[in-house]
Amino acid sequence: MEGFQMKDKLTDMQYYVTQQNGTEPPFQNEFDKHFEEGIYVDVVSGKPLFHSKDKYDAGCGWPSFTRPIESQEVVEHSDESHGMRRVEVRSKTADSHLGHVFPDGPSEETGLRYCINSASLRFVPKTQLKEEGYEDYLKLF
Repeated sequence: MEGFQMKDKLTDMQYYVTQQNGTEPPFQNEFDKHFEEGIYVDVVSGKPLFHSKDKYDAGCGWPSFTRPIESQEVVEHSDESHGMRRVEVRSKTADSHLGHVFPDGPSEETGLRYCINSASLRFVPKTQLKEEGYEDYLKLF
């Protein structure tokens, strides 16, 4: 999506988060407490990013995942904004800002917490994977 087209297709919050590196309010977003089976895709490109089996409640107010579903689609960058040292995560294809990754996730998994803005994601339920063209991900359930 190009600039003006993107602004027309995304909500104000989706645009703010994905294109302007914003952060949505904690505990006031669509997927923080969402635990249905399915996959989470980039709201801009539609590329698969995270699987519901890797989602957990970190209590931080944003959806948290232990790993990406497609590691090559999630890229990491150093982020020193707001007087903090963090690792930003972006989608490779659309260059959408997704959130940040922290080393305080469940140790029995990866030890990582991908803290992701709901506004950067679109959820595709397991029951709709085939009809939406994501049938290759059915084998993960």
